[in-house]
Amino acid sequence: MNRVIKHTGSKYPIIQAPMGWIARSQLASAVCEAGGMGIIETSSGEIDNCKKEILKMSELTDKPFGVNLPLLFLKDDSMVKFCVDAGVKFVTTSAGDPTKYISVLKDAGITVYHAVPSLQGAIKAANAGVDGLVIEGTEGGGFKSPVEIGLLVLIQSIKQNIDLPLIAAGGIVDGAGMAAVFAAGAEGIQMGTRFVSSVESPVHRNFKDKIIDSGIDGTLILNKSSKPVIRALKSDLTINIDQKGEMDMSAMMNIQNLYFDGDMEAAPALSGQSTGLINEIKPVKKIIEEIIDEFNSVCKKMGNIKF
Repeated sequence: MNRVIKHTGSKYPIIQAPMGWIARSQLASAVCEAGGMGIIETSSGEIDNCKKEILKMSELTDKPFGVNLPLLFLKDDSMVKFCVDAGVKFVTTSAGDPTKYISVLKDAGITVYHAVPSLQGAIKAANAGVDGLVIEGTEGGGFKSPVEIGLLVLIQSIKQNIDLPLIAAGGIVDGAGMAAVFAAGAEGIQMGTRFVSSVESPVHRNFKDKIIDSGIDGTLILNKSSKPVIRALKSDLTINIDQKGEMDMSAMMNIQNLYFDGDMEAAPALSGQSTGLINEIKPVKKIIEEIIDEFNSVCKKMGNIKF
């Protein structure tokens, strides 16, 4: 049996990325209802609102869902305790050392996957006792490692060293991409940008349209010599940041104006290279159905190829 499906309880091994402010009940429940694994974010830091969103999920879907815990940004263990008390069964951890809360989560019967951008990080997480890994290639949007390693190379290098179920993230939007990472050793996929540009995504139409209109060269990796390193859509703002060569977190202060007011110059619009493969805003259900249909078709076709 596919280990990611076994761990998540979802119909398909398709995970929705935990994007700050975006990955809340409206989008996450739609992903769950369509057979994927919806994830509620906590990276926005709006702890009370995130707790409400977690509780709201049970009103919107009877399917399993998960919560992301960005370890470096948790002020205390209150969110961890809330997940335990709320009966959450699947957690992804990121941005930090999973050792910190792994025992508390595992003792509560919670399955834990840790997000990593490197082989070294994967080995460290495996030694900490996580159940699986979310492998983040440089193609993905949002906060990135300054060392750019492509997803396929990263999956294979980790697979050679660790026997844990891998969820591949970065640049995947369709069944062909899913089949490619499965061939490399993944057992699931995580998508952010594709779900941001879905009908159920809560972001402003301007953001969705910008994703649709951007090509495969429509993003930039910014701030490589400092922190945070991010991949975002090209805009006057991000091109200026790229030319300066540096930025600080203040550039992200007005991100909600971009997300919900549609001001595409208010902050860097976090997006992956997959923008060049997205041509239409679609309902989550259709996105997932098309991915599974294409995945099965590609795998059948590849199974007939022999040399």
